[in-house]
Amino acid sequence: MIPDSFLEELKQRCDIESLISSYVLLKRAGRNLKGLCPFHSEKTPSFVVYPESQSFYCFGCGAGGDAISFIMRAENLEYIEAVKFLAEKAGLPMPENTAEDRTGKRRMRILEMNREAARFFHRCLVKGEDRRGLEYLANRGMDKKMIIRFGLGYAPDSWNALRDHLQQKGYSWEEMLDAALVIKGRNGSVYDTFRGRVIFPIIDLRGNVIGFGGRVLSSDKGPKYLNSSDTLAYKKSRNLFAMNFAKNAADKRLILCEGYMDTVSMHQAGFDNAVATLGTALTPEQARLIAHYTDEVILAYDSDEAGQKATRRATALFDEIGVKVRVLKIEGAKDPDEFIKKYGATRFKLLLDGSSSAAEYAIARLRERHDLTTDEGKVRFLGELANLIAGLPNPVERDIYISRWAGELGVSAEAFRQQVQSQWRKKRTAEQKKQQTADLRPAPQEVEINRKDPQRARNMSAALAEDKLIAALLKNNDFYGFIRERIRPEDFVTDSNRTIFAELCRRLEENRPVSLTAFSEVLDEALMTRLSWLIADNDSLRFDREQVEDYIRRIQSSRMKKSSEEVSQMSPDKLDDYIKKIAENKRG
Repeated sequence: MIPDSFLEELKQRCDIESLISSYVLLKRAGRNLKGLCPFHSEKTPSFVVYPESQSFYCFGCGAGGDAISFIMRAENLEYIEAVKFLAEKAGLPMPENTAEDRTGKRRMRILEMNREAARFFHRCLVKGEDRRGLEYLANRGMDKKMIIRFGLGYAPDSWNALRDHLQQKGYSWEEMLDAALVIKGRNGSVYDTFRGRVIFPIIDLRGNVIGFGGRVLSSDKGPKYLNSSDTLAYKKSRNLFAMNFAKNAADKRLILCEGYMDTVSMHQAGFDNAVATLGTALTPEQARLIAHYTDEVILAYDSDEAGQKATRRATALFDEIGVKVRVLKIEGAKDPDEFIKKYGATRFKLLLDGSSSAAEYAIARLRERHDLTTDEGKVRFLGELANLIAGLPNPVERDIYISRWAGELGVSAEAFRQQVQSQWRKKRTAEQKKQQTADLRPAPQEVEINRKDPQRARNMSAALAEDKLIAALLKNNDFYGFIRERIRPEDFVTDSNRTIFAELCRRLEENRPVSLTAFSEVLDEALMTRLSWLIADNDSLRFDREQVEDYIRRIQSSRMKKSSEEVSQMSPDKLDDYIKKIAENKRG
């Protein structure tokens, strides 16, 4: 366990407002601060930071906690690692003999194993007898410097080469399965995940090897690209290939590619601001990671239908978080790698600088689908174009496109403007209705809590009283003696609140801190989120003893309720005692 004194000092040194401001643009809202949630996509701020309680809560997705909880989510770290991260940031040495938690140890073991696997793959590429991996990279124009820079490797076409190597290094089969480096066979044995593939190590922002991507060399050996499964150390939806290099690039724009080879080729050509997703379409988490480092991204996807679909999806995600998007139009080559090889880095730089905005890209694609030499084609094009322009948030941008296309197609600018405005009003009305509907619904996190917690759904009145009692005790610790004489954790009807209340009472009994940070080591993510919600939901409330007594009565009353079947099975003595308790509670 980490000493309370250390956690309290860490809390004092890591002011949550300053910490979160480095990830989220926050604006003052009374005593608190608001911003767009970094953990889900939203256009209206629902993420609130509470400096007074050193906590945060998102009323949109339910994420909540303290500074440690925030770093665990934002940096994809386990508890101990998040504490170390903040301690290092604050210049605070970790206490000696801090016990690593089991999950943290497993994660560190995976990272050590991944590093050893990366060394093994690299040796097999540059010194192994099988030269096919090196020949493939040479044929793709890859030089030695890039092979070393990215730590590229080769997985031998063998069922057990890596498995046996790691076993010799002291790693067990269970640990290899934990790292997704091997797969369990039908007979209970394990075999290598990557076989006969060029290997691309995936490195996180702290330099850890967290996973691998493998490019097959023989078409009959499975999918073209194979990527590590998610592990304790690796979440493909939250990481980007080459982001460890791109974050320090001189060009502050980021180039988003489809694959590993495109990215490495760009770096070799001098564009070290290129990154790629990890075998999946761009995710909201990856988009938000990019937004931490740039406000402009260039999409360098393939020009085929799949690439166009990926472009549309990425544009929508970046639009939601306010990142400017430009789209690279590649002509004369199927992808950036081929273009650079055919025309060189200088011409590719001109292509990047001349890339069109997301709106211009969408309009160009729209134009390709219509015959503008006919009146019918013009009418259909302008109808779809009006809908597209109406979706642009900037009125000046809308007006520029209205004037440009009205002039180009020889139609009245005023008539086209009216058509755009009509579409804009329809969109605005639809959005307002959607928002009004959303406002009438219960908070998403409450719906989710009730869905997952049938105890709460069945005993809503008592559960709400439990909520208020915990909030009252957190706000005024002096209530503890009064509460302790009247109610116990066993009287709570919901397991989640019972656990929180028991830990709160234990700490107060031992005169230990009861700040949110004090709970972060003993409560799991779900309970920390629940506790953060209780603090946020009751932020502006003040409690008195009369209210506390009412909460206690409601909890006890619910606890004493018995079903008709339970009452019918009571002995006469127990029934008499049960009736007396109900009467006492009513008089109380």
